[in-house]
Amino acid sequence: MERLTRVLLTDDDPLVRAGLALILGGAKTIEVVAEAANGREAVAAVREQPVDLVLMDLRMPVMDGIEATRAISAEPRAPKVLVLTTFDADDHVVRALAAGAAGFLLKDTPPPRIVKAIEAVMAGEPMLSPAVTQNLIRQVTADSTDHRRTDAERLVATLTERELDVARAVGQGRSNAEIAGELFMSLATVKAHISRIFAKLDATNRVQVAITMHDAGRL
Repeated sequence: MERLTRVLLTDDDPLVRAGLALILGGAKTIEVVAEAANGREAVAAVREQPVDLVLMDLRMPVMDGIEATRAISAEPRAPKVLVLTTFDADDHVVRALAAGAAGFLLKDTPPPRIVKAIEAVMAGEPMLSPAVTQNLIRQVTADSTDHRRTDAERLVATLTERELDVARAVGQGRSNAEIAGELFMSLATVKAHISRIFAKLDATNRVQVAITMHDAGRL
């Protein structure tokens, strides 16, 4: 039997949490194991029990979603973080993605797409369109400095030629399937390369890979 994806719901609105629990409760691949009303509770919950993915609201009291995402992403066996937001152009989304979130969902996303989004993130697929990715890179790197460029160049220099090809494709917003087709690789090989790229670039998601590649002048 396939293992269920263990999900933590984080939102300060109990009605939102109840709605999400109802939506995800009907999915065959997902199990809601805990809820949190703010970022501090979410961090504590992740440390108390195994969680695969956190659905994270951004604007919350006590500790907001950005701080919580940064803290959770720094955990030894960090779960994926999928941001819940009202506006896709919100600066908070940019900061959350830079802090380690794997992608974002709008709160009015249809229930079936929320389930598919969780499955996609758990499979290592991007939750951002290429256009959104490029916009995020521009916002995050607007204050790029020599120090950032030097650090990025140092990290990128550790990649092999093939890893560099894959990292460039990731930075361009390509999905795993698209990368496999363009570079004549199997999906398993692409996933293996991406796993090594994350480790070498000290990245927790595809947006951070894109930012590092951009800072190093490789995009």
